[in-house]
Amino acid sequence: MKGHWQSFLCALQFLTMIPVRLSGMPDAVTQARALLYYPLVGLLLGALLVSLAGLSQGLPAGVQATLVLLLWCALTGGLHLDGLADSADGWMGGLGDRERTLQIMKDPHVGATGALAMMLQLLLKWSLLQALLAEQLLWPLMLAPLVGRCAAQWLLLTTPYARPQGIAQGLQQAPRTPVWLTAAVLTWVLLGSHPLLVLLPLLLFWWLRRQMLARLQGYTGDTAGALIELIEVAVLGAGLSLI
Repeated sequence: MKGHWQSFLCALQFLTMIPVRLSGMPDAVTQARALLYYPLVGLLLGALLVSLAGLSQGLPAGVQATLVLLLWCALTGGLHLDGLADSADGWMGGLGDRERTLQIMKDPHVGATGALAMMLQLLLKWSLLQALLAEQLLWPLMLAPLVGRCAAQWLLLTTPYARPQGIAQGLQQAPRTPVWLTAAVLTWVLLGSHPLLVLLPLLLFWWLRRQMLARLQGYTGDTAGALIELIEVAVLGAGLSLI
């Protein structure tokens, strides 16, 4: 039981800025098992965002959306936005070449394409939040972080790592059965609420994974972060169909 708790804390530490204290440096088994708890981390993030949205009811929808987006960025530390920016720079500057794309993505500096991608992502997310909060529709806000981290979990378990060495290599040891059970339950829940909430993220996941395999023959931490950001927006966008 303690091992699973440490794995959850490891996932929380890796995916968020929420302060946690681990009993020690996590070993390979703990890190691999942490992958199982990505959806739970997403659920926690969604609950915190919905709580803020509920507490800020009565404020103009634009102000609500700004507060929720600020908390969203604070909780994740902009980690996935950074991945989106690096991926955008790599895809534009890589000119279709795998090694050049990986080299650009490894550069810590953000280029013009990456800055533009981040700006448009934040603008799109804010606009969708404003539209949903104006109708007091919180269900998609709860689901977006959950589905985003489920998508990252599925990507890491079904796709090779693009670089020869990296921390993601150890994640291949994670047990598969609980992951597919999570996927089945989540799909059932989303289909029951509204088909578009699962179809749009699934199609986007399939297309993004296909692009990663075609360009990089796998994924990187940056492309996994970009996947989370784009899937979150897809869920929020699909949520508009509930209005």
